[in-house]
Amino acid sequence: MTTTTQGEEPAQLDRGFFGQPRPLANLFGVEMWERFSFYGMQGILLIYLYYSASEGGLGIDKATATGIVGAYGGTVYLATILGAWIADRVLGRERTLFYAASIVMLGHIALAVVPDIAGIAIGLPLIALGSGGVKANATSMVGALYAPEDERRDAGFSLFYMGINIGAFFGPLLTGWFQENKGFHYGFGLAAIGMFFGLVQYTIGRRRLPESTRVVANPLDPSERLKYGGALVAFVVVLAALLATGVVNSGNLSDWVIGVTVVAALAYFVLMLTSSHVTALERSRVWAFVPLFITNAVFWSLYQQQFTVVTVYSDERVDRVFGDWTMPVSWVQSINPVFIILFAPVFAAVWTRMGSRQPSTPVKFGVGTVLMGAAFLLFLLLPSGENTVSVFALAGVLLVFTLAELFISPPGLSVTTKLAPQQFNTQMVALYFLSIALGTAMSGRLAEYYDPDDETGYFLIIGLVAIAAGVVLLLCTRPIRKLMAGVH
Repeated sequence: MTTTTQGEEPAQLDRGFFGQPRPLANLFGVEMWERFSFYGMQGILLIYLYYSASEGGLGIDKATATGIVGAYGGTVYLATILGAWIADRVLGRERTLFYAASIVMLGHIALAVVPDIAGIAIGLPLIALGSGGVKANATSMVGALYAPEDERRDAGFSLFYMGINIGAFFGPLLTGWFQENKGFHYGFGLAAIGMFFGLVQYTIGRRRLPESTRVVANPLDPSERLKYGGALVAFVVVLAALLATGVVNSGNLSDWVIGVTVVAALAYFVLMLTSSHVTALERSRVWAFVPLFITNAVFWSLYQQQFTVVTVYSDERVDRVFGDWTMPVSWVQSINPVFIILFAPVFAAVWTRMGSRQPSTPVKFGVGTVLMGAAFLLFLLLPSGENTVSVFALAGVLLVFTLAELFISPPGLSVTTKLAPQQFNTQMVALYFLSIALGTAMSGRLAEYYDPDDETGYFLIIGLVAIAAGVVLLLCTRPIRKLMAGVH
């Protein structure tokens, strides 16, 4: 029997937000504003790094700039480990999300007011740290709105994903306009304002969130605080030493993020598979997550090149002139969110209508990865030469990006919450984001090999590798589903 406190409604009966639990609206909103600020800033970040000083940029070499963007993006997802750990051991998910969003806002403020490379050095780490906390906990809290058997879960995550993309659509448009007309720092300042609105909206709706989101799942014992505090200090000292000696530098940031992410992911898998708190059934489901993790990393290593290769491609290969007006480079980043907004409700409706007959998660992952590889092959059909590619032709390629994303990303968030061991709920979400961290850092590393004057081999090889990875997963669907032990 389900019990509730006075004034609450059982989640399975609450259909106040488009058929979904009403607290989804608050999480939808805070993630929308966070993504507005995140993608708005990221839409102008790469060109800020490699544009010359006369154009308002920092004049960094393009290969180094793409590596920095990839490393930063990977660090965002890597930081979900810390965000999840703080939620599970110290603050609970609801408070962690609030403080993390506040740190994101401070990072955007640093980019807006601190000049030159110092602003990057201060702002990007703060945004990465805060975004990691927002991502892990917002996703986990959406999962907390549904009972395990509630078939609205995937549709709810699709709606949540639509909120993300509403923010991702408007962010680059507005920051790009301010960058073009006022300067880069005005664009960064607008991102800070967006995050402020998100904090205000989240604060107003906090009381509606389930009580379970305020509970610390595995509280840190007072005797352990000194040990973990010492480990944190040691980490900061080691990192400072590596930066000071040049062992870690702007040219190899992506490699370091890739290495750290692989080690962290392996450690998490070992921890969950060997923990005495994990049952045999839960352990089987963790094993099922391994091939999904690997395939997801492959997918995101291509998808996240929207912020590296596709940005350079848009700047140098795409004809953005319409009469007397030239479309800002960052506006290309708003094409994909438009398609998400249009098609996410369609996917949600289809999965809801199909119910238990919808394709299993491994099939969705496999199809999404094959489509992502096919999107890269489509670049080979576009004309060569400087500023010769139509914006509409590029939009057609990005439509395939979108369809691939909708097959893999919302179901990925959903299945992670279903496969998670009870004692590692939020940290399992962090493990999912580690696969995106790995893929994002790899996207920056791969982008260093992209040459607009000789791109055939680049698009061909990467596209075929992704298609092969998707096909392998599809062929392994049956054993993976057996390991999933009833999770669809």
